[in-house]
Amino acid sequence: MSTEVSGMIECRPWRTLWDDDDQEAGWQGAVDLFLLNTGNAYSALACLFGVRNSYGFRPLSEGRGLPTDMSDAARSDFAAYPDAHGTTWITWAEIAAADWDETNESGSLRRRDAVDDDSGWGPVWNVMETLAALHGDDNVRLVVWFT
Repeated sequence: MSTEVSGMIECRPWRTLWDDDDQEAGWQGAVDLFLLNTGNAYSALACLFGVRNSYGFRPLSEGRGLPTDMSDAARSDFAAYPDAHGTTWITWAEIAAADWDETNESGSLRRRDAVDDDSGWGPVWNVMETLAALHGDDNVRLVVWFT
C-alpha cells in the first residue's frame, strides 16, 4: 500500500497592510503541495519526516503533530483527510540549517541524495526559499500529513 504526502507551505508575513497595530500577522496558507507535485519518493519522506523510514535516516521533523496556530487554509485542507496520520511541520530555517551531507544509518545514502531533483521536492524548496527571502526563514514552514 502506498503512502501519499499532502500539506501546505505557510507563511507568516512580518507585517500586513491591513494591520493597523503593526503586529505580526498569523500564518497564511501559501501553496498547497498538490500544486507542486512532490511525487512519492519514500527516501525523501523518510529523511524529512520519518515516514516509511526503512532507509534508516534520523528524520528532520518527525511526529510534531499539527501546529496549534496553523493557517485556516491548511486546517481546511487537512479536514478533507479524516484518515491522515504522521502530521508534522518544519520551518525553512530548519531546512536551511540541515546537514545535507549526513548519511543514513548504513552510510550509503546522504540526505541530499534522498531529496534530490528526482525526488520531486525541488519546487517545494524553491517556493519556501523565495518566501523566506521576503519574510524570514522562521516565518515560512511546511505542514504535512500522510494518507
